[in-house]
Amino acid sequence: MGESASRSRRPDIVTICWTSVPLAVMDLPSPSQAPPRAISETERRDALRKVNRRGLAWAWEWAKSFSVTVLVILVVRTFLIDIFRIPSGSMEGTLLVGDILFVNKLAYGAEVPLSAKRLPPMRVPQRGEVIVFKWPLDHAKPFVKRLVGLPGDTIAMRQGQLQVNGITQHEVFTRRMPGVAEPMAMEFDWLRRALLPAAHASPGAHPTRNTWGPLVVPSHSYFVLGDNRDNSSDSRYWGFVSDSLLLGHPLLVYYSIVPDSVAPGSWLSRVRWHRIGEWVR
Repeated sequence: MGESASRSRRPDIVTICWTSVPLAVMDLPSPSQAPPRAISETERRDALRKVNRRGLAWAWEWAKSFSVTVLVILVVRTFLIDIFRIPSGSMEGTLLVGDILFVNKLAYGAEVPLSAKRLPPMRVPQRGEVIVFKWPLDHAKPFVKRLVGLPGDTIAMRQGQLQVNGITQHEVFTRRMPGVAEPMAMEFDWLRRALLPAAHASPGAHPTRNTWGPLVVPSHSYFVLGDNRDNSSDSRYWGFVSDSLLLGHPLLVYYSIVPDSVAPGSWLSRVRWHRIGEWVR
């Protein structure tokens, strides 16, 4: 019985040994396999040259794409749309410090770089519009104000009420700051010089921030005021704005953030999400 069991197990042992041998043999390298051929110096140089050509071609394509992107950005910002950040509170009531605006440069005719020429304007500025222009005292600084006087308009202010062509304007967008000190009279000297000859006996003969005029806006010029009338450097202090200084018309607020010094914290907590996409009026 024991011998019979031993005989019945032998085929299994033989089979296991028999099948394990070919597996071991298959892993051995074939004795007839030829060793790898050595690469010649010429072939190596050719291969490196092809790799380098592919790398240079990729770099050239990247440089072309980058150049085209930069060119498109320059064209857009020079002739179509530019951005402007509100640095002060002179337009509070309409625009806040930290607002970033899209400005339409085609509206009033974009400047052609390195020349005194401008593209044809889409339209002329309208009274009551918010405009962006070069500050007459320093053309490197862009300003944003509200246009209140067109060429030929007779404008004046009495006790803070703007008058255009003898009609008092009801400006719902203006803001006042009671208690702000009155500037020195010398800051308004130009208003006295621009006063109409027949008005030298009027209250505007001794101009102040809130009482001045009447005066007439010259041709090719505009009179501008900030909406925050008691905290704005505008035409009351430095005069008219030539039409050659116009930069564009603000379209909308595309981003707005509270300045760091006002609201500390992460930048996400300082973003004015409700102002993003708001039209400038």
